[in-house]
Amino acid sequence: MTQTRILIFAKAPVPGRVKTRLIPALGAEGAARLAGRLLCHALEQALEADLGPVELCASPAPEYPDWQPWLPALRQLRAPGPFLAWSDQGEGDLGARMARRSRTYLDAGEPVLLMGTDCPALTPHRLREAARALHGIEAALIPARDGGYVLLGLRAFHPSLFSAMPWGSSFVADLTLARLRDLNWRVWVGEALADIDVPADLTVLPGEMAETSSLARSLARSHLRPPRGIG
Repeated sequence: MTQTRILIFAKAPVPGRVKTRLIPALGAEGAARLAGRLLCHALEQALEADLGPVELCASPAPEYPDWQPWLPALRQLRAPGPFLAWSDQGEGDLGARMARRSRTYLDAGEPVLLMGTDCPALTPHRLREAARALHGIEAALIPARDGGYVLLGLRAFHPSLFSAMPWGSSFVADLTLARLRDLNWRVWVGEALADIDVPADLTVLPGEMAETSSLARSLARSHLRPPRGIG
């Protein structure tokens, strides 16, 4: 199978700046710790998929001190084949940042899988499945249950997939699929998966994140309902 680069977009797990919709449930420190665990988990899954290079597209830039507390954990990550690279997401909204990083490789003929860190169910098997699906077609998409998407795979670049997109809404996946159809691109769509965005989502955390999962069960019965976000 052709090498596929995985681009993981992530913010530094700084209290008060990440997973803010979970702060009412976990506190700023707890939400940041969970963001860090999700980041490490996403990187482990991507590296284990062994599809090609894995690139952490960081915000802020990798050299910023915000990343220093997490460097030891990230340096412990091991993989059978691909290597882990770092890059700066740069300026602009999410669409502009994803467009800039993906075009670098797509213009050179290298397929890409774009993902975040919010979906612990995005396993090596599912990443390999999306990469295989890209063989011979232009795009692959795994929707999020809240209406966003957790993965976008591409073999070609087009700016319409990233510009004027209502990030944060519940119809990002549908609009992306509509734009793919307008391009007459063939697209594979995977099973919708859950993001970890709001307290009710904490019940789907995997066992290794048990520090928050016990709290999640009680929160799921509460009335905390911050607004939902994107995939």
